[in-house]
Amino acid sequence: MKDDLHGYLGGGRDALLWKLDGLSEYDVRRPLTRTATNLLGLVKHAAAMEILYFGLVFGRPFEQELPYLGDAAETNADMWATAEETREEIVALYRRASSHADTTIEALALDDVGRVPWWGDAAVTLHQVLVHVVAETQRHAGHADIVRELIDGAAGLLPSNDNLPPADEPWWREHRQRVEQAALDAGNRGT
Repeated sequence: MKDDLHGYLGGGRDALLWKLDGLSEYDVRRPLTRTATNLLGLVKHAAAMEILYFGLVFGRPFEQELPYLGDAAETNADMWATAEETREEIVALYRRASSHADTTIEALALDDVGRVPWWGDAAVTLHQVLVHVVAETQRHAGHADIVRELIDGAAGLLPSNDNLPPADEPWWREHRQRVEQAALDAGNRGT
């Protein structure tokens, strides 16, 4: 079970990082939702999650203190990159955070217990934390997929397996138009 969960975590990590490939500095940082969701911020946040859940929760401190984590941190500071933070630094941080998490996952049994201070100091098992972080990572990979599609139309799970129907651009245009027409028709029925 641990290997399965760890594998899904790795898949989410790969998908999240892939969404940065080939984009400009502006595009990886640009906020495309009301809440400022952006690709590099999602990676920075995912790094913070792994540092906290697989580090602090199990008493395994990370090598570096991060100013955007902790009680004194600015709200949402882990969800975007400042102009001074480079893509390379954030990606490297995510890789180090993932490696640190992997060490924790490999060292502990699924029933080993840690404590989550931000959950009222709740006692949790590695199994619970793994399920939580897999779900969060995959959720954010989904966010990244949508944000990337808004930027340049690129979509899919991974470069080697996009997990999309085999269709060309004319098919996608026609499909989108059909979905739009169904929405318009349903909207007109409701008025």
